[in-house]
Amino acid sequence: MTGTALPIAQSPLAEARAGLDRCVHCGFCLPACPTYLALDDENDSPRGRLLLMGALLEGSISPDDATIGRHFDQCLGCRGCESACPSGVPYGELIEATRATLATHRPLPFVARFILSVFAELWLLRPVLAAARVVRASGLARLVARVLPARMGMPFAMLASTARRVAPGYDPATVRLASTDDTHHMDVHRGRAALLTGCVMESLFTDVNRATERTLAVNGWQLCEAGDQVCCGALHAHAGDPETARTLARTNIAAFEQSGADVIVMNSAGCGAMCREYGHLLADDPAWAARANRFGAKVRDVSELLAEAGPRQPASVPGRATTTVTYDAPCHLQHAQRITAPPLRVLAALPSTTLVPLTDSDQCCGSAGIFNLVRPEVAERVLDPKLARIAESGATVVATGNPGCLMQIGGGLVLAGSSVVARHPVELLDMAYARAARAD
Repeated sequence: MTGTALPIAQSPLAEARAGLDRCVHCGFCLPACPTYLALDDENDSPRGRLLLMGALLEGSISPDDATIGRHFDQCLGCRGCESACPSGVPYGELIEATRATLATHRPLPFVARFILSVFAELWLLRPVLAAARVVRASGLARLVARVLPARMGMPFAMLASTARRVAPGYDPATVRLASTDDTHHMDVHRGRAALLTGCVMESLFTDVNRATERTLAVNGWQLCEAGDQVCCGALHAHAGDPETARTLARTNIAAFEQSGADVIVMNSAGCGAMCREYGHLLADDPAWAARANRFGAKVRDVSELLAEAGPRQPASVPGRATTTVTYDAPCHLQHAQRITAPPLRVLAALPSTTLVPLTDSDQCCGSAGIFNLVRPEVAERVLDPKLARIAESGATVVATGNPGCLMQIGGGLVLAGSSVVARHPVELLDMAYARAARAD
């Protein structure tokens, strides 16, 4: 593991060293780290990786050491350690800086490079996701998932889990609410909101995007569009390609500036965390730093906006059976954005619903962007206890607010033959509003 002095004095990791120096190696991060729990290796814990980062800077290990690189590659970037850390170590920034530093010495795996290149270019991304929708609609994804060995079938199971029965739309103004005080709810104008439609969200979770728009309208928000928006850049930043992430960020900032929106709405936890941090990403760009900070200040998760409005509770439909729902907190919502109560308030507004707790809901599911495609063996070991806790909850629906989590958990449920389904909280609220709008 020893090597010559590292030529990384001006590297992203060197620039982030102040955050590294905050670590006092107390070990509070260990039980919060899914890879440490799954692999039982100190090098695959936040504390262990921070020590390895220090060794890289000191020159005692080489950046092209494959063994050391594997420990950084196996980090999910869930940032659960940040919530547990008493010293405020900015681990998310440090792991991204480390990966950006190592990327100049060792290329990313082919699968990772291919996926990132596709998401960086709309002319590549659109046909790929269109093909995925065709495979899903044909039923081939679910069939192949059941035939192939579990690890090979997981990507197809994930795709199959995104299928939705398209519910008829409704006019938000026709929704009957539980409180008569809300009779004139459509007269409320809370401001102008523009949705980051996203890559996977708009392509594979189209119904969730439309549900987001309708529920915001019911709760008094005026929707406006932000044309020419692109991928948020989270996948690239997490993988060690900050330059592509910056290019995408600039495009999004310009697009949403033109929209005139008061708030920029996210229904993807990973995208929300990334967009809030555009100011950090572009801090060294004089032309964009201030604009990036203004953009980040406008970013809000959809659950925050709905919770501020109540959310308005749809009227109950007589005779409807009670549904049991549990909530799994997306890592980048809970740990990166520190948003915990709003999604639960959204779920609490659902009529004919029993909300049950999920043990270890703060633990990662193993999705982590493209991690489950690049490191499927580790992702599987992280997911297994999550599926066990969901089964123990007795819920028929598990709600979570991130497309990667929906696909990872949903795919695992498909492979397990479970009848439990994974749904976005805003989907469930939208369905309740739709039933209330159709009720006589």
